[in-house]
Amino acid sequence: MGEDFTHSAVILAFQLGIILVVAKLAGEFTERILRQPAVIGELVAGIIIGPFALGGIELAGIGPIEQIGPLFEHPEEDAVIPVPKTLFVVGQVAAIILLLETGLNTDLKAFLRFVPQASVVAIGGVVVPFALGAFSTVLFGFADSITSAPALFVGTIMTATSVGITARVLDDLRRLDSAEGVTILGAAVVDDVLGILILTVVVGVTAGGAIEAATEAASFEWTEVAIVGAKAIGFWLVLTGGGILGAKYIVRAINSVRVEGAAIAIVFGIGLFAAALAEMFGLAMIIGAYSVGLALSQTELRQQLHQPLNGLYHAMVPIFFVVMGTMVNIEAMREALLFGVVVVVLAIIGKVAGSGLPALAAGFSRIGAWRVGVGMAPRGEVGLIVAGIGVSEGLIGQDLFGVAILMTIATTLIAPAVLVPAFRNNAPGLRRDQATRRAPLPD
Repeated sequence: MGEDFTHSAVILAFQLGIILVVAKLAGEFTERILRQPAVIGELVAGIIIGPFALGGIELAGIGPIEQIGPLFEHPEEDAVIPVPKTLFVVGQVAAIILLLETGLNTDLKAFLRFVPQASVVAIGGVVVPFALGAFSTVLFGFADSITSAPALFVGTIMTATSVGITARVLDDLRRLDSAEGVTILGAAVVDDVLGILILTVVVGVTAGGAIEAATEAASFEWTEVAIVGAKAIGFWLVLTGGGILGAKYIVRAINSVRVEGAAIAIVFGIGLFAAALAEMFGLAMIIGAYSVGLALSQTELRQQLHQPLNGLYHAMVPIFFVVMGTMVNIEAMREALLFGVVVVVLAIIGKVAGSGLPALAAGFSRIGAWRVGVGMAPRGEVGLIVAGIGVSEGLIGQDLFGVAILMTIATTLIAPAVLVPAFRNNAPGLRRDQATRRAPLPD
């Protein structure tokens, strides 16, 4: 038993070592040569060294070192997550660090100011992509009607939004506190809640593959949906509101601990605890971490934690994006490649139009609305999680799972590449009449 644990630790250390070195080299290349955010290089690096590419090749021993085997064992056909569980868990911890740091760097007053706009953006960013995904699945013959399981699930996958990708790009561009930045982050939180509600409905209605049989229990299902939604929204409001109200007491308690490194350790611990609670209450873990960071963003801890958290950020966060890249199986996409390309296009249009047009109506300029729409486009780990549930429940096959992977990785790669030049255009994100009504935000 002891040898098994030691062997697992050695393998994990070897994988993490390779991932970190490759991530930083790929990030250097994309930033210096391609003039793009490092996150793009990290994602592509993950694809290259993943189990479906170079990472699946047997590594021969050198000298006294015995046969090493592949960097990543090739996953079984029915595996939902194609990377080792331990590595996936480390990636999720890295995502928690990313969103904790993002929350600390968010202007709380600006965030609260743009909650109405964020809500409108989120609703549009769910309704339009869902409709496009469901109807296109029927048109391409992968579903008999828009009420069948495959159509509903593709629509659900299309609604996902990964705040992690956009948050990383906005942080690199120093635009987290811009009107567009706080609107995107706020909309992503609301989007997560709406996505959970839709997922609950779809899984409930399609359970057992008999939609008609579900109608008899419709009232029960809708009651369950209401309970899940109330728990998710209530938890987020209590966590964020309670954190904001109790921030000064948290800071006072942390400052009373004199041991070196207490502040970063305790705040990170609180972030992990909130992330675990968020998952238990039906939200993504990263939302819990973001709420803790947001609650503490107006305290002295923001500056106090900048240097130690920044070091932790740069050491851990690249792991999350490389691990996401390792999940991509190019081979699985071939059977539905044409449909996959169509879904990618519709996924981008759905978010740009579904979120961008409401942003335009809510007071953003054309360039500001464009930034918001593009910023909502990445599906990231949220899309992968939803797709994994669909496969594990038997509601979609490997062909549509491959389409979901293609859509996820394509939007994750394309959105940052488009978002960077959109922000380099220094045109104001708010219309002039809206800007004069509010205190100016950095843009």
